[in-house]
Amino acid sequence: MASKLKPRVGIVGLGLIGGSLALALRAAGAARELRAWDRSCAVLEQGLALGVIDRASASLAELMDRVDIAILAAPTLACEDLLRRMLRKPAAAWVMDVASVKGPLCAVAASLGAARAARYVPAHPIAGSERSGVEAAHAGLFCAHRVILTPTEVSDPMLVAQAGALWTAIGAQVTSMAVEEHDAVLAATSHLPHVLAYALVDALARGGARDEVFRFAAGGFRDFTRIASSDPIMWRDIAIANREALLASIDEFFERLAALRSAIARRDGSALEATFRHAKAARDEFARDLERRQALKRANRHAPGTREAD
Repeated sequence: MASKLKPRVGIVGLGLIGGSLALALRAAGAARELRAWDRSCAVLEQGLALGVIDRASASLAELMDRVDIAILAAPTLACEDLLRRMLRKPAAAWVMDVASVKGPLCAVAASLGAARAARYVPAHPIAGSERSGVEAAHAGLFCAHRVILTPTEVSDPMLVAQAGALWTAIGAQVTSMAVEEHDAVLAATSHLPHVLAYALVDALARGGARDEVFRFAAGGFRDFTRIASSDPIMWRDIAIANREALLASIDEFFERLAALRSAIARRDGSALEATFRHAKAARDEFARDLERRQALKRANRHAPGTREAD
């Protein structure tokens, strides 16, 4: 980005994602000033102390008055009210969110009329960690990861282009998708796996052989259940916000699980092997793509100004 075009960026909700985005923009030299507002004054003080942001705003209204781009990175169920307040503010700033569920937020924007909705660009970075909070933020979180833009029919094309340029500047790979498709895809690939991991760990923890189960659990259990260490409140909110698409994914998964159960009960080795081979081929293809992206991320890891996670 040319120096004269560098925006003043405001972060609303200074956690892992918002903090990492601020650090990434700083490392890339893509922002003139980094400001944040959060309901917690302690979080803002921590962000200042860690050098994540330059300034803290005393209110959401003040932030909107003093930035060019306001990025909504608050907890999922808090985003609807915050987006409504941000778009109602007669300010020059445009708004982008980073929530993993898009339908409810796009509905909020549409309810405010085309003029206000035009200032909103929905975005979702496919990146994260089981760690949370601004202290976990790091500049490399989005490098070589995909970011999905889901612009609505009234989103200003110029702002959509600016959003894409911002993510590209910090090393992300930008793509676009329809809102409904996004929520369905994320329900299947992200929200459902978290629900399954939580459900498995909870079931085993409540079982009579709890101590033995966890004592002898091996690498497969560790790998599959790592995401059950994620923030329960965040995932509670995501499950509720994307409930229709998530329920559809759960139902589809139940059908596949029932089919596997039936094959095991019948001792149908051919059906089991066919399912396992098909799944292995799909997972191996995904792993190859993931390794390519990780190699790109490693190549950029030591870029000047980056701050890796501890």
